[in-house]
Amino acid sequence: MRNLRTKIRCVAWIKAAMAGCFFALASLAPVAPAQALIEIDITQGTVEPLPIALPDFAPEGADAQLARELTAVIANNLRRSGLFRPLDPASYIEKGITANTSPRFGDWRTIGAQALVAGSLARQADGRLRAEFRLWDVFAGEQMLGQQFFTTQENWRRLAHIISDAIYERLTGEKGYFDTRIVYVDESGPKSRRVKRLAIMDQDGANVRYLTRGEDLVLTPRFSPTTQEITYMAYTGTDPSVFLLNIETGQREIVGNFPGMTFAPRFSPDGQRVVMSLQQGGNANIFVMDLRSRATTRLTNTPAIDTSPSYSPDGSQIVFESDRGGTQQLYVMGADGSNPQRISFGPGRYSTPVWSPRGDLIAFTKQYQGRFMIGVMRPDGKGERILTEGFHNEGPAWAPNGRVLTFFRDSPGANGGPQVWTVDLTGHNELKIDTPGFGSDPSWSPLID
Repeated sequence: MRNLRTKIRCVAWIKAAMAGCFFALASLAPVAPAQALIEIDITQGTVEPLPIALPDFAPEGADAQLARELTAVIANNLRRSGLFRPLDPASYIEKGITANTSPRFGDWRTIGAQALVAGSLARQADGRLRAEFRLWDVFAGEQMLGQQFFTTQENWRRLAHIISDAIYERLTGEKGYFDTRIVYVDESGPKSRRVKRLAIMDQDGANVRYLTRGEDLVLTPRFSPTTQEITYMAYTGTDPSVFLLNIETGQREIVGNFPGMTFAPRFSPDGQRVVMSLQQGGNANIFVMDLRSRATTRLTNTPAIDTSPSYSPDGSQIVFESDRGGTQQLYVMGADGSNPQRISFGPGRYSTPVWSPRGDLIAFTKQYQGRFMIGVMRPDGKGERILTEGFHNEGPAWAPNGRVLTFFRDSPGANGGPQVWTVDLTGHNELKIDTPGFGSDPSWSPLID
């Protein structure tokens, strides 16, 4: 599946009258209607989901079941975002709509649809699939977007994710996150003898694939923000080792052996360095390593435990947790270790901070009065909000658009275990991702190339 996006050719049309005039992917420009009425403001605390109609893509010489499944994945993506409410197909008045027919907008207004996606799926003579769709503003009676894609049949799910991203971006003004993957630690077996393997899945839980066999204990995988590459920690002997793994090629290389390390490193925004915490004696300090030269530079030098560092998206600052003030709290310092400032002042202990790819928020785990919470705050420590809490929530990681977090939640009891969840920034859209076994330490990929 290497460079899959380059295998999916996308072209767009501007108006129905120009349907035969196609443009290359590099010159795509979404069509903006002059008087579009649809607008989703996802910066508000509560969002009323937009009613959207998604009739099954019309099968034009293609498998009707595949066309239905393609549509179902798109509808599920939009529904799970919490921003859209796909309407019940049983309510549709107009039937048999395709990408190349003009809708009867009155029929769609009658059932309350504000947006409409009309698509077609065809099989080419060479066996490839051709998918095309139009996104309509029902009230304005205007086309908002039209795109056409070519791909092989085995890539149909990725095609559905890419179409979902296009719809999401056109209606929200924000980049989508559906054509992404989540790497996590798959856990199986009894609590006393858990087998832990690295696994990767689509962001909706489909296409689970195992990256390690379970022979070594693996912990805290971290995705690069720029490539389909991860760091992770594994106990291959008595001491933990840190590895780099290319998801596409399967190539693995060792970064080094690090006695006392408890969390895998995180990448710098350019993917050329990793920042990590190393324990020496009774304290732990933060170091940065250049991945090309393997040279390390010490950033903190205190008798405290400084750990869980994470870069700001511009690479100029690092957030980390430290007990230098007596309890676990969050601090921000310059990327060179300068001017550390405490930013968390609420009751309880703060840990596992991670900076949003947008730069506007820092996510964290908070422990207070026996509860484990996932929250966010601004980089100056203001505006703290708790998004979710439970028996044991931990390890937030951001979707690449900075609007959704994944984390894991443990459940009590002899048969309990961790599971992977997502929550958006409103805190109202919390969803479990079904995995074959238990799952912990999720990390979100960038958009797939």
